[in-house]
Amino acid sequence: MSEPLTLILFIFAIIAGIAALTVRDLLVAVFILMAYSFVMALIYAEMGAVDVAFTEASVGAGVSGVFFIAALYLLNRRSKD
Repeated sequence: MSEPLTLILFIFAIIAGIAALTVRDLLVAVFILMAYSFVMALIYAEMGAVDVAFTEASVGAGVSGVFFIAALYLLNRRSKD
């Protein structure tokens, strides 16, 4: 496991998680969560759990993102705060 790459991926995952919580536009939050899921898939792949990484990438970044976007189609995209 490459230590600098792992550190960069963990930092990016933390930043993406915080950004998804603080952004006001829900569509942007969905895309940030999809990026977070993809970074987690990269971390799993680097740790050697390729099957978990594939599942995280396909379900976390793919299917869940499509479901979130479909749900946002029925809602308002911006919060009223």
